[in-house]
Amino acid sequence: MPSPISSPVAPLPSPAAVAVLPAARLAYVIRHFRLSYAEVPNVRIGYAAAQPEISIKDGAGVFFTQTLPYPPAPNQREWLGKQVPFFFDSSPDAPLLELEPGHAIINADIISAAFYLLSGWQEYYSDTRDRHGRFPYAASVQAQYGFVALPVVNYYFDVLKTAVEHVTGQRLRARAWPAGARFAAFISHDIDNLHSAWKGPVKAALKRGQLLQFGTMMCRHLTQPDAWDNLEAVAAATAAYGAQSTFFILPEHRPGANGTPNADYGLSPQLKNRLLALRQQGGELGLHGSIGTATEARRLTQELQKLRMEPQGLRFHYLRWEPRHTPALVDAIGFAYDSTLAFAEHFGFRHSYCLPFFPFDFASGAAHHFLEIPLNVMDATLHHPSYLQLRPEEILPALQPMLAEIERFGGVATVLWHNENFDPANNKNGPQQFAQLMSYLQQHGTAFLTGTEICQAFRN
Repeated sequence: MPSPISSPVAPLPSPAAVAVLPAARLAYVIRHFRLSYAEVPNVRIGYAAAQPEISIKDGAGVFFTQTLPYPPAPNQREWLGKQVPFFFDSSPDAPLLELEPGHAIINADIISAAFYLLSGWQEYYSDTRDRHGRFPYAASVQAQYGFVALPVVNYYFDVLKTAVEHVTGQRLRARAWPAGARFAAFISHDIDNLHSAWKGPVKAALKRGQLLQFGTMMCRHLTQPDAWDNLEAVAAATAAYGAQSTFFILPEHRPGANGTPNADYGLSPQLKNRLLALRQQGGELGLHGSIGTATEARRLTQELQKLRMEPQGLRFHYLRWEPRHTPALVDAIGFAYDSTLAFAEHFGFRHSYCLPFFPFDFASGAAHHFLEIPLNVMDATLHHPSYLQLRPEEILPALQPMLAEIERFGGVATVLWHNENFDPANNKNGPQQFAQLMSYLQQHGTAFLTGTEICQAFRN
């Protein structure tokens, strides 16, 4: 299991054990397997005791009747040329897949393993949180076993796909995206700051005693628009690649109760008119829930009312997400989709899956109604003192293997690039690095879609 790390936030009440029986795990996983491919034929998939056409060996035992956050260490098996971790693999010496006439046997419990990762079991039952109240990457099995950039659940599904093709004689195709694209990309921007570009340079000039430069910059600040007040330029930069931007708007300008900043702007009539114009031009608006709203339904509803918008898309500020409370809150308010789930500390797959999914409801034993479009790439992750600190020339090469996995499985590459990082003065994770990433996606033939378009594709 991952090494324990200290948590500076107040301890969480431990959730009660709710047994998730094999039938519930199977139903949840098979639903997502069918969403991963087009026109999956009817075939019986289950555990060996039920004698289905595709038989899976049960390796979970009593694990899902308890509250342990971490299972035994996975076994490494090769699949599609990669070393893939298989949890709940109780027969490591047996072949992974045995094919017989009209029958297939999978000797690792890929249903339980897929359920464990896709449901977020580890963070639901772990009490570890970072200073922002988030389940940290360092406490995850992805960090412990080194597979954060590998969509392991998609590899499990490929094993199952091979078995289905053998039993039915029908070839399974990845789900379709517009214009025959192999994968999709969702380009988004969290609007935290519009008026603060001047602060850092001005403070630096004053600290260095450069009074003339200080005065010049202050004059510019008082007479010219802030470099971060650039929503129209951000939309144009995205549109240059045939994509539409989704802007997550933060309605709260007061700091959170713990002092964490929210927006540096208010929702003035002028700003609302600009946002309306962006939407009329094809852009999408979503809610950026402020600090504290991930566990407070009343405040989140009030912020929706401030924006005067229906509950469509959502992403929480600072990627705040409490798995024991937030999903039920998002469902209750009626959001169509959320796009919060990522590790702030590392790009990749927090739930080891490269497609949108319906989060598991531990209370009901079924899926929630809203769609999660997980976040894969955040600009701050790439270059931030607390995170990866990649050099500019290292960013795209670091991301390419992960993006290749998304393309391989017909997934969705979700990108967050804050508007403040379109400032021309930023040469670390700024407009040039965004352009390189967008060029890569465009050259690889992605379908650029908004969150709502992705949501519609999955619901249809």
